[in-house]
Amino acid sequence: MASGLFALLDDIATLMDDVAVMSKVAAKKTAGILGDDLAVNAEKASGFVSDREIPVLWAITKGSFLNKVIILPVAFLLSAFVPAAVTIILIIGGLYLAYEGAEKIYEYAFPHKPAHQINLEEELTKEEVLAKEKEKVKSAIVTDFILSVEIVIIALGTVVGEPILEQIMVVTIIALLATVGVYGIVAVIVRMDEFGYRLIAMNERKDSFSDKVGLLLVNALPKIIKAMGVIGTIALMLVSGGIFVHNIDFMHHLFPAIPAIITEFLVGLVVGFAVWAIIHFGKKLFAKSNSATH
Repeated sequence: MASGLFALLDDIATLMDDVAVMSKVAAKKTAGILGDDLAVNAEKASGFVSDREIPVLWAITKGSFLNKVIILPVAFLLSAFVPAAVTIILIIGGLYLAYEGAEKIYEYAFPHKPAHQINLEEELTKEEVLAKEKEKVKSAIVTDFILSVEIVIIALGTVVGEPILEQIMVVTIIALLATVGVYGIVAVIVRMDEFGYRLIAMNERKDSFSDKVGLLLVNALPKIIKAMGVIGTIALMLVSGGIFVHNIDFMHHLFPAIPAIITEFLVGLVVGFAVWAIIHFGKKLFAKSNSATH
């Protein structure tokens, strides 16, 4: 009896050790998307009055948890019964990520004013403010859903040949870390300026240490969000390029003399702009055909 119990405990310890190792590998693979997820949600959770930032972020976080509840069972079923679908979804997701990265680069090179931009300074009724918040929360949750699919599929891709129990444990850990970690950091980031203002107001002395730290935090917030956007865009290209290089045999053997990270970035960049060009010109043709019929 005792030996059986010790054997069971040893098996559990071995399983948990394997899960920990595979979780580290999966975390590295999904780090790029997590960075983009962090940058996107930090941007979407900012821009509200200070007492509304945390409630809005909490609403997005709950939506993110619901996204994972929907995505995880579907992913595990596909892995168990149609494992080839995981690779197909991974490549389709890679096309989307490459396109998103290319679109961000294009918008950076050729900036344009958004068609609809919320003016926080305009006088709005309480109902209008809540409606705009709800709209922004919905947009953030939809974006989170797309990124969550990629996070789960990429994590699943790292353990697709392992027993189903280990797949479930590893991917669930990554999904929870993605939600708790990302939105926890976002909460800290969006409150940086508020904490900075409190430090500035801590005493009446000018140019005090608290004033300097407070000003540093206030001024750093927009720069951090912008820097995260740039890092997230680079990460998108690397992640998408890595998906193509590791899952498409032809691309896997491209430029063997070049370091893998450069190859992955270049592949992501080329594929991204190819998809962007197809979608961009497709939209123009669709708009022209619509205008011709009317």
